[in-house]
Amino acid sequence: MNLLDATYKTAACALASAGLPVFWLYSRWSGRCRRGFRERLGFVPPAATARLEGRPRLWVHAVSLGEVQVAASVIRALNKDLPGCSVLLSTATEHGFDLARSLFGETFPLIFAPVDLPFSVRKALRRVRPHALVFLETELWPTWIEEARALGTRIALVNGRISTRSLEGYLRFRFFFRNVLSRIDAFSMISEGDARRIRAMGADGRRVQVNGNAKYDLLAERVEEGAEAAVRRELNLHEGEPVLVAGSTRSGEEARLLDAYESILTAFPGTVLVLAPRHIERGREIAGLVRSRGHRCQLRSGLRDRGEPRTAPVLVLDTFGELFRLYSAATLVFCGGSLVPLGGQNPMEAAVWGKPVLYGPHMDEFRDAGALLAEQGADGTVRDAEMLAAEAVRLLGDTEERADRGQRARRAVLANRRAAGRHARVVADLLEAADRGSRD
Repeated sequence: MNLLDATYKTAACALASAGLPVFWLYSRWSGRCRRGFRERLGFVPPAATARLEGRPRLWVHAVSLGEVQVAASVIRALNKDLPGCSVLLSTATEHGFDLARSLFGETFPLIFAPVDLPFSVRKALRRVRPHALVFLETELWPTWIEEARALGTRIALVNGRISTRSLEGYLRFRFFFRNVLSRIDAFSMISEGDARRIRAMGADGRRVQVNGNAKYDLLAERVEEGAEAAVRRELNLHEGEPVLVAGSTRSGEEARLLDAYESILTAFPGTVLVLAPRHIERGREIAGLVRSRGHRCQLRSGLRDRGEPRTAPVLVLDTFGELFRLYSAATLVFCGGSLVPLGGQNPMEAAVWGKPVLYGPHMDEFRDAGALLAEQGADGTVRDAEMLAAEAVRLLGDTEERADRGQRARRAVLANRRAAGRHARVVADLLEAADRGSRD
């Protein structure tokens, strides 16, 4: 162990010693984060490891919702290359865990991931004994990576992305991350920009590949025929009624969106606005803001729980797991986190439904998606709320242009499928090499 690793571990253990008792008491008092508490400390249930009967054994870590969707695409592709492979999937959040269970059922064991401390990751790794460990997207856990390497486990970062916004922070500690990245066998990145940034952090360029975004594979599969008509019935949206869905909005953004909405109403007074905050617990706060501006508003949870029809022009989506399907009923979509400097959200989730997508200038986390839309002539960048309103009014007034933009956006998704298979091939190569090595 070098000085950098020792310093990181000492700091992490000190924080854990102070924080874990408080966290345990909080979880018992509030009822939150109680699930998987022992698993987070490394106690992988025997029932999970007993199901790892095939060879080779793969552990995939998907921190939350987006990564779980990527895991679904990659694992399905991997099953075609290595049908006898045993898979264990871990998540860090309860929402991610629930989505994984709904996607996979009991196909393979699912656990909460251990916290990045020596005793927890060591215990978990020794129980699972994976031949390969896959981290998805931006997950880089130094202790976990070091302990896996010590056991001879091959390691890959898959569907990897490093945003320009986060790169600056990584580069401040390049001396540390170079050491962490040296233990990773393969970097299967989304774009050339991501590959360039991971190399700048210290990754060995010979281990870096560019294989696209596996999220697009699953998106195309999730589109349901007839969803638009069904959602419009559920939300009492009349035929021809314009609907602007603002998805995954962030704090400080809703007020600007209401400014834009009020401008849109002057040209299209029947427009319905759906505000879907990234954090659904903000639903009541946002509803209060909407009402303070003089607009009638309903919460989606209220409609669901009381069976009431939507009658208000503004709907706040404060329920989990509905946004993707709701995009099907949109006339226009705005991707949140982009009018404020928070990295944006994935515009392809709306584009796959054939919807025109607008987003602000702060799309650092999804530059690759923006570039793909631009290539197809479906770039939706707006500078501010005023430009958002003007572009929305223009598109709402031009049926042909709106339909064309939506189809171009959909083509951007469909033209970039099959990335999951390329990422899966990287994982398969690692697994086969690791399995051969363990038999020798």
